[in-house]
Amino acid sequence: MAMVVSAKEKAQQQQMDAGKYVRYTPEQVEALERVYSECPKPSSMRRQQLIREFPLLANIEPKQIKVWFQNRRCREKQRKEASRLQTVNRKLTAMNKLLMEENDRLQKQVSQLVYDNGCMRQQLHTHAPVTTTDTSCESVVTSSQHHHQQNPTAPHPQRDANNPAGLLAIAEETLAEFLSKATGTAVEWVPMVGMKPGPDSIGIIAVSRSGVAARACGLVSLEPTKVAEIVKDRPSWYRDCRCLDVLTVIPTGNGGSIELIYMQTYAPTTLAAARDFWTIRYTTGLEDGSLVICERSLTPSTGGPPGPPAPNFVRAEMLPSGYLIRPCEGGGSMIHIVDHVDLDAWSVPEVLRPLYESPKILAQKMTVTALRHIRQIAQESSSDTPYGGGRQPAVLRAFSQRLSRGFNDAVNGFTDDCWSLMSSDGVEDVTIAINSSPNKLLGSHPNSLALFSSFGGGILCAKASMLLQNVPPALLVRFLREHRTEWADSGVDAYSAASLRASPYAVPGLRSNSGFLANQIILPLAHTVERDEFLEVIRLEGHGLNQDEVLSRDMYLLQLCSGVDENAAGECAQLVFAPIDESFADDAPLLPSGFRVIPLDPKTDTPTANRTLDLASALEVGSGGAVRSANETSNAYSLRSVLTIAFQFTYENHLQESVAAMARHYVRSVVASVQRVAMAIAPSRLSPQIGMKNPPGSPEAHILARWISRSYRLHTGVELLQADSQTGDSLLKFLWLHSDAIMCCSLKASPVFTFTNQAGLDMLETTLIALQDITLEKILDDAGRKVLCSEFPKIMQQGFAYLPAGICMSSMGRSVSYEQAVAWKVLNEEDSPHCLAFMFVNWSFV
Repeated sequence: MAMVVSAKEKAQQQQMDAGKYVRYTPEQVEALERVYSECPKPSSMRRQQLIREFPLLANIEPKQIKVWFQNRRCREKQRKEASRLQTVNRKLTAMNKLLMEENDRLQKQVSQLVYDNGCMRQQLHTHAPVTTTDTSCESVVTSSQHHHQQNPTAPHPQRDANNPAGLLAIAEETLAEFLSKATGTAVEWVPMVGMKPGPDSIGIIAVSRSGVAARACGLVSLEPTKVAEIVKDRPSWYRDCRCLDVLTVIPTGNGGSIELIYMQTYAPTTLAAARDFWTIRYTTGLEDGSLVICERSLTPSTGGPPGPPAPNFVRAEMLPSGYLIRPCEGGGSMIHIVDHVDLDAWSVPEVLRPLYESPKILAQKMTVTALRHIRQIAQESSSDTPYGGGRQPAVLRAFSQRLSRGFNDAVNGFTDDCWSLMSSDGVEDVTIAINSSPNKLLGSHPNSLALFSSFGGGILCAKASMLLQNVPPALLVRFLREHRTEWADSGVDAYSAASLRASPYAVPGLRSNSGFLANQIILPLAHTVERDEFLEVIRLEGHGLNQDEVLSRDMYLLQLCSGVDENAAGECAQLVFAPIDESFADDAPLLPSGFRVIPLDPKTDTPTANRTLDLASALEVGSGGAVRSANETSNAYSLRSVLTIAFQFTYENHLQESVAAMARHYVRSVVASVQRVAMAIAPSRLSPQIGMKNPPGSPEAHILARWISRSYRLHTGVELLQADSQTGDSLLKFLWLHSDAIMCCSLKASPVFTFTNQAGLDMLETTLIALQDITLEKILDDAGRKVLCSEFPKIMQQGFAYLPAGICMSSMGRSVSYEQAVAWKVLNEEDSPHCLAFMFVNWSFV
C-alpha cells in the first residue's frame, strides 16, 4: 500500500515539474487570496515562507505558486480593464444619445427657421401682417413666449396651497420649461464658446431674456433614486445655503410630489444683503424611466401662495431649474443640471453686481458643486481607500461643512442668530459684531460648552471687505496658505488656542516677543475628487508663551482650502481655519476665521466714455486726469476681485472692550499684510496701453528707455542695452527684460521711484501702480545711504558712479543683497537732468 501511495506522489511530482495545470482546492485558493490581498507580488523567499506557514500548500511547488500569483495579477488587470471599458462604453452610449437629441433639435430648429423665413418673405411681398402658428418645433418655451407676447400683462390666477390642482398646473408648467432647458430646446439660450454636448461637460449659458444660468451634464455611477436623494438635500452640498424648510408636501397622482420650499442663502461678502427664495419643487418620473426634480419661484405672475416674509433678506427669483436624471444601460445615471436664477443685482452696489450677474460664479457655486458632490459620494461608496485620521468620509465632509457654515455665519452676522453690531469706524473699515449665544452659533455639539465652561462671555467677530486689483484669487489664497507667517500674529493664534482651555487667558499684545516660532506643518486629511477642496490639520510648532506653560508647545488648526485651481472659471478661492485641541474629537467645537476672494467678472456691456465710473474705476484714473480707454478699463475690470476677511474670538464679559480693540487692530494689520502680499504677487505687465500713474510732464516709457540708454553710454562709454534697433519700442523691450534691476527715481529732496524694469519690480516686491509709493530712502540701509550721500556730488558732476556691494530692503521688508550698483544721471533731449537711474547687479534675497 505504501508503495502505491509513493508512486502516486511521484507521478504528481512529475506532472508539476512538467509545468502542467494544477487544480487547487478551495482551501488552498482561500489561503492564496489572503496572501494576495496583502502582497500581490511576493518574492521567492516569501513564497517559500508561504509553504511553511500553510500546510495545505505543502504539495505545491514554489514555481507553481509563482505562476498562480502571475495569473492572479493578470486576472485583476483584466478585470480593471473590463471595468474601465464598460465605463467608457456607458459614456459613449450616453454621448451618442445626446448627440442624436442635439441633431434632432437642430433639424427642428432649421425647419422652424426655414418656415419663419418663408413667412417673412410672404409678409414683405404682400405688405400685410401674417399670423403664423408654431407647429413644427416642440419647444415649450417658444410657445410660452408667444403667449406672453400676446398677453404681456395677463397673470396667472391666484392659487394657494389649499388648491392642489392649481399647484399641479404650476408644477407641470415648470416641468415643461425645465425640460426644454435641460435638453437644449430652449431657443433663447445661447451657449458660450467652447461648450459641447456630452458627458462630463459643463456649459455656462448666456440667457438673453432674464437672469443668469449654467448647465452641466455628467455620468455618475449611482442609481437615479440615490442621485435624486442627494441633490434634494441641498444644505449638504450647497455651502451658501443657510437653511431649507419644506413647509408643504402634496403627493401627486403620477407617483410624484409637490413641495413648497423656503430657502435662505448667505451673502458672499459683508457689503451685500443675503438672499432668500420661495419656490415650488416638483418631483416626478418620465415614461423613459428618468427622474425629474424641477423647481421655480412662486411669484404674483406665476401664482401660488405668498411666501414667508423676511425683512433682512432680498427676495431672489429661481426660474425653472432642476435635475434630469436618466438611467444608463449597465448601471449608473446620466444627470443634466440646470440652474437659472435672478438674484436682483440692482439691489447691491454697482461694483459688486458682477457677483450676481456672472454665470461662471453661479456655475462654480451651484452647478459644478452639485455634480462634484455626487461624484464624491459615488467614489466613496465604491472605494476602500483609507481616509485621514481614520475618520469616515461623512465625518470629514461634516467638518468641511461646519467650517464653511461657521465662516458664512460670521460674515453675515444674522440678528436671528443673536449677532449684534458693536461698533464700526466706517463703511470700509473693520466691523465688530458680538454674539452672546454661542450654543446656537456653534451648533448642538456636546463639547460646545467647553469654550464657556469656566467664564461668562461670548463670541466676537471682526470683519472687513476690500477690492483687490490685478491679483488672481487662487494665487493669493495659495500664498496665504503656504506663508502663514507673512500675515498671522503668533500672539493672536495663541489667544485663539487658549480659548480651548478651561482656564482664562489674558489678551495678548500684537507682535509680541513671545518666542513663538509658529512654523507650520500641513497634515492632509482629505480632498475632493477634482482636488478643488482640501481639508487639513495645521500644526504650528513653537515654544511656550509664558513661564507657566499655559499653552502646549504645538498648536493645531483645522483648515479648509478651496478654489486654488487657477484654470477653473469663476472659482471663488477660500481659506478657512479654526483652532482645535490636540485630541481633535469628531464633535470638537469650531470657531472659523479666514479669507474669501471672489473674482469680479467683466460685464457684458462695454464701458463707454460717458459711463459713470464707480469707486474702483475712479481710483484707476491717472493723476494727469485722463481716463483710460474702454478696452483698458474692461481689462482692469476683469482683473478685480473682492476680498472678505473675518476673524472670530471668544471673550470674557469683563474683557469685551479689550478683545474688541485687539481684534480691530489685528484685522487692520492683516488687511495691510494682505495688501502688501497682493502687490508683491500681482502679475506685472508692460505694454504701450498699460503703465504706471506717470506724474505730469513725465515722458512715455519708450522715450524714457531711450534717455536711460543714451545717458549710460554717454557717461560710461559702454552700451547698456544690446538692441539691434535703436527704436524706442525695441529699447523698451530690452530694458524691461534686462537681467539686472534697473530703476529710476526723481531728483527731489526725498526721491521717489518713477520707473523700473521687471527685475526691479521683483526685487522691490511691488507693482508699477504702487511703485511711486516707494522712496529711495526706504530701500537703502544706513550704509547704503551714507555711500550714496558721499558719491552724490560725483554723480552730478561726472554723470555716474560705481557703488560697492551692499544690502537693501524690499517693500515687504525682505533683505536684498547685490554685488555692485551703478548710479548715473539721466539726461533728456535738452541734456538737462531728468532723473537718477540705478542698476543693481546680481541681486538676490538674503
